[in-house]
Amino acid sequence: MAFIDSQNLNLAIKEQGWKLDFKRFRKYLQDKYGVTKAFIFIGYIPTQQSLYTALQDYGYILVFKPTLSFKGRND
Repeated sequence: MAFIDSQNLNLAIKEQGWKLDFKRFRKYLQDKYGVTKAFIFIGYIPTQQSLYTALQDYGYILVFKPTLSFKGRND
């Protein structure tokens, strides 16, 4: 099994100047480490439904975390 914090993974990958291909990463986990279940902890944002569907199609088990929104923040 693998337990993945999507926010930490995403920030680390971006820091390296890369973009993560979640489909290939899931295959890598399976081939290299024999991971049969990959749980990904991710914040739930209603407008990101297509991302969640894709992750499930790639074989991830999604565990939604609460998200915070800040008014007036320009991120």
